[in-house]
Amino acid sequence: MNPGIEKGTGFPDVRRRGPDPAARAEDLVARMRTDRYHASMADSLLPSRIEGVCIHMVGIKGTGMAALAEILSSGGARLTGSDVPDVFYTDAILASLGIKVLPFSGDNIRPGIELVIHSAAYPRGSHPELIAAESQGIPILTYTEALGELSRRFDSSGISGVHGKTTTTAMTGTLLRGAGSSAMVLAGSAVAGFGDRSTLILGNRFFVAETCEYKRHFLSFSPARIVLTSVEPDHQDYYPDYDSIRDAFLEYVLRLPPRGCLIYCADDPGASDVARRAVGLRPDLDTVPYGWKAEGKWRLESYEVSSERAEFRLSGFPESFRLRIPGRHAALDAAAALALTDRLVFAEYRRPLEGERLESVRQALEGFSGSRRRCEILGTARGVLFMDDYGHHPTAIRLTLEGLREFYPRRRLVVDFMSHTYSRTAALLDEYADAFPAADLVILHKIYASAREKPDGSVTGRTLFERMSARRPGVRYFEEPLDALDHLLSELRPGDLFLTMGAGDNFRLGRALYERIKSEQEARTP
Repeated sequence: MNPGIEKGTGFPDVRRRGPDPAARAEDLVARMRTDRYHASMADSLLPSRIEGVCIHMVGIKGTGMAALAEILSSGGARLTGSDVPDVFYTDAILASLGIKVLPFSGDNIRPGIELVIHSAAYPRGSHPELIAAESQGIPILTYTEALGELSRRFDSSGISGVHGKTTTTAMTGTLLRGAGSSAMVLAGSAVAGFGDRSTLILGNRFFVAETCEYKRHFLSFSPARIVLTSVEPDHQDYYPDYDSIRDAFLEYVLRLPPRGCLIYCADDPGASDVARRAVGLRPDLDTVPYGWKAEGKWRLESYEVSSERAEFRLSGFPESFRLRIPGRHAALDAAAALALTDRLVFAEYRRPLEGERLESVRQALEGFSGSRRRCEILGTARGVLFMDDYGHHPTAIRLTLEGLREFYPRRRLVVDFMSHTYSRTAALLDEYADAFPAADLVILHKIYASAREKPDGSVTGRTLFERMSARRPGVRYFEEPLDALDHLLSELRPGDLFLTMGAGDNFRLGRALYERIKSEQEARTP
């Protein structure tokens, strides 16, 4: 393998190479024009026809893996899978596909298996099933590699960004269904409108997938179009600074084919930076900006909230669009989804969004109710509205809370937050401390650790508590999420909005509170 090439991507690893990102990008463009590069893109371990192919999936209960299982199953593949015994929401999905989930064992790699796909959570060299597959000479793909091979078989679009990619993907699927398009859509979370699944299968002309920047996973994907919502520092255990994560997104955009389409948020400095650099290297790219600062039909002109509905206008349309989910950031995600839907509708029908199809799309957008752990409403008990949200980056937290404050102006906003990864918390400590001005009360906990890092003791959950307490009142600390249960039972009052936030396990607190208060309320009802 050439030095500086990250295994499985065929792309330079900008984290480990020289200091000049412009030179690296120019080198990448030159390599993309070579026959050798395109030959490597043509290599495939996934059979050209998957009907009847026996595939075993290691870690099949993960959101992405279960979604991939649905797509492979729809194509006629014969699937087996293995995972831990814990119950996840994907268990019901896999059962509906007729897939029995086995406990991990090397014995699961039986004669007849033609391909093994595994979650990144289970690396080669240590997992018994992957060791068994290698010893038997069975081809092995990671989830992202398999997704990438699928992308090369369809007219594919990748949705990317540090924030907003899940909601934008879920919205796009909802709009494509409204437009009557033939598409498969894969989101990074369960979507209510997808039947509480992560996959929506409407046909097979287009493939739209959420693509992840962590460890450059999106470089396995081969898109004809890319939506870029945001670029800023994140995943500090892998991207040490802004330049490194910016360059990864730039590499992804440069994967677009000649005259490929980049739909980007003009309001986001990082997304705009990537777009500018990409066009400098690839003037052939078709760039489509959206947002308040955009020029053209996808410029946001107004945003208003009334009766827990948001209404916004785009410059290219005479009628407004409506949303039932909160936040101006949701309107930006909707603009991105509309722009991509417009492109796909034109590719399929040779006409832009207009007439009855536009009206159907408009109604589909207003009916969109979000995705799992994205301002997910658990219910109302004793007058308290309980919600859960996955937001764990300071920017996502601030925008989500501002949106909730605007959407629910009369409710007291009580937020329970659990920070995720020591490296992210340490790198963005001040940003976290300043991310909650819209909240009336904030509950904090220990940092939710990641298996990919070891704490050095320099930052803890109390570090964030002390930093935030010095800047604002109304901050409480409980080491474990459930330690706050009794306090919140007495603290919450009718009219409150209680929100759990983060990528940790504090969502259990919100669910426990809701169930406890609901059961007490039902017990008092004659």
